[in-house]
Amino acid sequence: QVASGMAYLESQNYIHRDLAARNVLVGEHSVYKVADFGLARVENENVYEARPETKLPVKWTAPEAIRYNKFSVKSDVWSFGILLFEIITYGKMPYAGMPGHQVIQMLDKGYRLPQPDTCPAPLYELMLQCWSAEADRRPTFEAICGQLECYFETDSSSYAHVQAM
Repeated sequence: QVASGMAYLESQNYIHRDLAARNVLVGEHSVYKVADFGLARVENENVYEARPETKLPVKWTAPEAIRYNKFSVKSDVWSFGILLFEIITYGKMPYAGMPGHQVIQMLDKGYRLPQPDTCPAPLYELMLQCWSAEADRRPTFEAICGQLECYFETDSSSYAHVQAM
């Protein structure tokens, strides 16, 4: 449901800029809604440039957004990968024990969060796609929706576990 909501925002040229589990509302009948649009912006020319003084949730933010203050739908895709990590680990903090500056250094060296024990290989592969160092190589939210639908069709036993995705 979150991927579908983000695909809609993508189609309307909106960049959320703060996609994380803390910003997903869970309603009755397991309805999940993307919330907190305080950092959201309409994108012009596919990129939004933030002011240098803007405070960022570093552990959820794509490297190009941290380094150059350049946000795009692809930086939201990076954050979606972190959201998947949060869901699959039942809310564990990404990069636990690492301060923000260390996370940035590690990402620059190619480090990515390891595959959680509870994470099926296809979902971890999707996370890694979301965390591609090159923003253009990250999937669109429409493609992510397709991958998740395909995954849940072939492995329905996992559906209840991660239906928020």
